[in-house]
Amino acid sequence: AIIYVIDASDTDRLDTSRSELLTMLSEEELAGVPLLVFCNKQDVPGALPPETISEKLGLAGGEKERQWSVRGSCATKGEGLEEGLDWYVQRPGLVACESADDNI
Repeated sequence: AIIYVIDASDTDRLDTSRSELLTMLSEEELAGVPLLVFCNKQDVPGALPPETISEKLGLAGGEKERQWSVRGSCATKGEGLEEGLDWYVQRPGLVACESADDNI
């Protein structure tokens, strides 16, 4: 999975975040990998809502090759994190990885 965190209150860097995300998503190794975007700092006045960020990132109406979700969050309060991770683990075809400790 790809989990991408954006500072929703930093609108000046949104174009840079978009460019970096699209560059990453164009990597062949990441083709079809589900994408979860957390729009962090939703508690900050002026923070953009997830709907606006998904449009500005080029996901809304543009990303059709992978499952994706853009969720609001506030990491310092733990808000939105569990819901976002729940979305991810409910993706069909998700394969659990074993850690090295599981083989002891």
